[in-house]
Amino acid sequence: MSRYIKLIKRFLAKPRDFTYDELVTLLQGFGYQELKVGKTSGSRTAFFNEKNKNIIRLHRPHPSKVLKHYQLNDVERELKRKGFLR
Repeated sequence: MSRYIKLIKRFLAKPRDFTYDELVTLLQGFGYQELKVGKTSGSRTAFFNEKNKNIIRLHRPHPSKVLKHYQLNDVERELKRKGFLR
């Protein structure tokens, strides 16, 4: 089983220690790129998929890099809506 498949399974299991860096890797595998919008963007971030023109927005966690459960749910819902996950 590839590392990426393991990451997807880990994401879907919704562990309490899923990090922002893991999310970036996961979304990049689906063709999303993190948008860095100026100095004033703060903790707000967006991931853009050029192919389907879709944007996923969320707040970057801080000071910890661990994502909240609702953030994982929001990202999963959006990936399912776009057909990346079942």
